[in-house]
Parts: sequence; C-alpha cells; structure tokens
Amino acid sequence: VVYFGCLVFFDGHSMMKTFSIQLKGNPVEQIEAESLSVREALDYLRVGGLDRVVAVKVNGVLKDLASPLEGAAELAPVYLQSDEGVEILRHSASHVMAMAVKELFPGVKVTIGPAIENGFYYDFDYERPFREDDLPAIEEKMKEIILANLSFARKEMAAQDAIVFFRDQGEDYKVELIEDLGAEEVSLYTQGSFTDLCRGPHIPSTGMIQAFHLTRVAGAYWRGDENRPMLSRIYGVA
Repeated sequence: VVYFGCLVFFDGHSMMKTFSIQLKGNPVEQIEAESLSVREALDYLRVGGLDRVVAVKVNGVLKDLASPLEGAAELAPVYLQSDEGVEILRHSASHVMAMAVKELFPGVKVTIGPAIENGFYYDFDYERPFREDDLPAIEEKMKEIILANLSFARKEMAAQDAIVFFRDQGEDYKVELIEDLGAEEVSLYTQGSFTDLCRGPHIPSTGMIQAFHLTRVAGAYWRGDENRPMLSRIYGVA
C-alpha cells in the first residue's frame, strides 16, 4: 500500500512504513519504521553536530526536531550559529521570558513575543507598567527555566478549542488573535507550565539558551493602535 509516498506493510499488529529520506544534495536512503521523527531521521543519516541543530527544513519547510515525517523527505539541518538558527533561539527566549513573567506576576496577560533583528521582545498587559528594576527578578526566573531544560512541545488544536483554552486562562489577547486568524486549526507550544499560541518552530528545549540579557522596557499600544490598551514591552537579547 502506498501511503503519503511511503510503502506501508500490515502484519496484523503493527504498521511499518518505508521512509525515503535524504540530506539536501545527498543520495536517498530508506528506513523501515512504524514512525520517524525529524531528529531520528538526522541521526540515521549520521548528521554531525546534532546538539547544535535547532530545527530542520523538510522539503523546504521549517520544522521542529520532534516533528513526525510523512512521505519522502529532503532534510536540511538548521544550525544554531546560522541566521535562521539565531532567530529561532531568540523567539524561544521570548517564550521563556513570558513564562517567567507569568510566574512572577499573577494576573498578567500575554500578547505577542517575536524575534527581531537584534534580539526579541514580548508585550504584556499588567495592573502597572513594568519597570527597569523588574528585569533582574525576571532574568533570575528565566535562568531557572533554562536550567530545567524544559522541552518545547507542539500541539495542533481546533481553533474553537484553543479559544476556549485561552479564554479560561483570561488570555483575551490570544482569543482575539485566534479569532482574527480565521483558521480552523492553530498550533500551540508548551514548555513547562506555559502554553502559547505560536506557529513555530522552536529550539528542542530551554537548556539550549546559553546567554541572554533583558535590556529595557518600553510602552507599546496593542497592535500599534493608540485607541487600544497601552502594554509593557520588555526587550532582550539572546
């Protein structure tokens, strides 16, 4: 049986597939398995420096290392020291910062936290503006999260279920974002106690962040609209 480009064998108990995988520019190799993750495929292909790989382009599309493969796959590892790798690391650092802020400041609401050219930021809605003297405590909490080496886990969820999930947490901004997307399904990423709406990909775990610093705070209107709430933006580098 051909299933998503793989040969599939039924023995009454397990379902074995023959995966066709290759590194970009290298010959195709085949492996039989019930399932195959991106990381397992790289290991099978004897890719060096796996501890420095943060993501992989699978047929040209960025994926997490834990992503399952389906069908024939051309793989191109994304290393930490590359421009794309640094961007992924910075984005993951913003999630770590958001988790730290939520643990330290009960009732805070999270909005968005992208990587930017020279670092990252995350915008928060809290009962008071954040100050420069809040940053050392947030950094210390981030260090704890990094030392815990928490995995970034991706989950696909129906948009309506995600709306209920975030509404139950009082995360009104996430609800607005999902409603505006108009998608039937969205992806969420979880590390430890923190779950965020996110397209990804992310580094495998928080422990890969070796150096970071929170640099400053600023005000920012939600979605750049002066008629919307003023948020606290925390900038950092990683």
